[in-house]
Order: sequence, then C-alpha cells, then structure tokens
Amino acid sequence: MTTTPTPTPTAGRLLVVEDDHAIADAIARRLVSAGYQVDTVHDGPAAVRACEETRYGAVVLDVSLPGFDGLEVCRRVQAREPIPVIMVTARDEEADRLVGLGVGADDYLVKPFSPRELVARVAALLRRVERAEAMALAARDTPITRVGAIEIDARTRRVRVDDVEVHLTRTEFDLLAALARSPGDVVQRDRLLVDVWQWPTTAATVSSGSRRTVDSHVRALRRKVGAHRIRTVSGVGYALEAGQ
Repeated sequence: MTTTPTPTPTAGRLLVVEDDHAIADAIARRLVSAGYQVDTVHDGPAAVRACEETRYGAVVLDVSLPGFDGLEVCRRVQAREPIPVIMVTARDEEADRLVGLGVGADDYLVKPFSPRELVARVAALLRRVERAEAMALAARDTPITRVGAIEIDARTRRVRVDDVEVHLTRTEFDLLAALARSPGDVVQRDRLLVDVWQWPTTAATVSSGSRRTVDSHVRALRRKVGAHRIRTVSGVGYALEAGQ
C-alpha cells in the first residue's frame, strides 16, 4: 500500500483502489492537492485489508481489479462497517450502476472523468456523511415520518414499508427522506443533487452523469419501497406518492 503525504492531514484520509498504477498515482496527486491524505492499493484483497486496518473517510474504488473485483470489495467492506464509496468504472450501463449501488456504493463515476469532478464528488460525499450524522443526533426527539405505507425514522435511520423493515443504503435513505419532506410534490433532479448529494452547483452546470446518478439511485430505491410509490415526471424529477 502506498501512502501519499498531505499538507493538511486533518482534511480526511482516503483510499484509492485502482489496478493501473499511473491512474492511481494521478488520482492520488489530485486528491492530495485538494488537502486529503491518500493511500493507494491495486487489487481487491489489498483493498479489503486496508479497510480492515484503517478507518477511511471514503474509498474511490475501481470496478475492474485483480484478485476479486470492486463489487466484491464493496460488498465485503460494507458488511463489516459502512464506508462511503465512490465506484469508478469504464462501463456506463444502467445495469452496472444498479449492481454497484446494490452492494453499497454511494456514488458512481464513469471513465474518463475530470479530476475536478472527482474531487467535487469526494467533497460532497464527505459533507453528506457529516450531515447525516448531525441530523441523526438532532432527530432524537423527532417523530416518525409516515407517507402512505412508508415509515421513516430519522433518529435510527430505519425504514419500514407495509410494517416490514427494509434495508436502505445511506444514499437511498437520504433520497427517500428528501422526497418525503413534500409528499406528492415533484422534486427536481438538480434539487436532489444539492439536498441529497450535497452537490454545490446549479442546473446550468450540473453534468449529465450527475443526473444519471440520481436516476440510478431512484431505480434502486424503487426496488425496495415499491416502484409505484415514486412517480417520475419526465425531464423534471420525482415525487413520493402520499396515498400509496
């Protein structure tokens, strides 16, 4: 495992998992320049060991790895302790994104991507984790939110549908909670990027890849809470149906 020194170690420690050493070094240098401490490994088993030995703020994880792939890395790591993960892949297929989200990835980047976008995604993900922790503490006395057959407990971050608990990832929970704030109302995808992904941008600058991230998470969420409960408004966004 390679550790890259950082001028501001308190900004956070990240793990980059990429089998191409040149790409891994380039990503690490860009993240270090943004103020993060970065470790790099180049295969699946080494990634799992690194996460067992160190508590990282986030992991930038390539899908194609020797030993076993990034999906298996994510599955093993998340089974031990939830860790924010940005999955990186050369394939921009909906099925691939859903598989990655299904094993616990929080975000998804398709190669080639700009170093600036990667840094922005990492920063947004870390802000989201901090906000989720703060909201969980603040929600200790908050009553359970009910939207139709869905019950959302902000304090424990648990969700029940038709009186049956369903397991949601960190991002899926935040997405459902955002839609539940205004049941029946359409929430624009760009608004969700700001509220859920903590993406500091406007509709004029957000990338199509970011919007696809929203769409993929909505599809994954539908599989768990029921597709009929989340309405699509083409070209605009999504609404959680209160009567479903």
